[in-house]
Amino acid sequence: MATTNWAIDSVHSEIGFKVRHMMISNVRGNFERFETQVETEGDDFTTAKISFTADVDSINTRNEQRDGHLKSADFFDAANFPQLTFTGTKLEAVDGGHRLHGELSIRGVSKSVVLDVDFGGIATDPWGAVRAGFELTGALSRKEFGLQWDAVTEAGSVVVADQIHLQAHIELVKQA
Repeated sequence: MATTNWAIDSVHSEIGFKVRHMMISNVRGNFERFETQVETEGDDFTTAKISFTADVDSINTRNEQRDGHLKSADFFDAANFPQLTFTGTKLEAVDGGHRLHGELSIRGVSKSVVLDVDFGGIATDPWGAVRAGFELTGALSRKEFGLQWDAVTEAGSVVVADQIHLQAHIELVKQA
């Protein structure tokens, strides 16, 4: 079977996260610049080779001061670690869905992660391009990746939770 290359359609994709703030609400954010390369055998994603990068400097939480703090050495340290990366190692079928196993690297720290995957299917758009859609969700400990900054309010609440929830909406386009 022939090898197929897929590229991300960044206009129809989003890489986002949310984290508990002061343990009473969530703050959401996303990365605005990212790339994904996927290589499959035909249209079979079960053996896909997946690589993903996001530019840390493109983080956007709709608050410039917070974004600046996230880019600082307290969190992502964008000056020394300008990208975060993910390399998929295995896609497994589970209970009507899939799980994507891989290595996530943030701040020079690499850890194995598992993301739940909802495969939306494959379709041909009105201009003849073949597209595949996915939704990925998961959670990770920010502190395991060296994002250690912490503060506690006078009442004893943590300002930023350790657990980060990931959500990605991905649309890939088959390359000629």
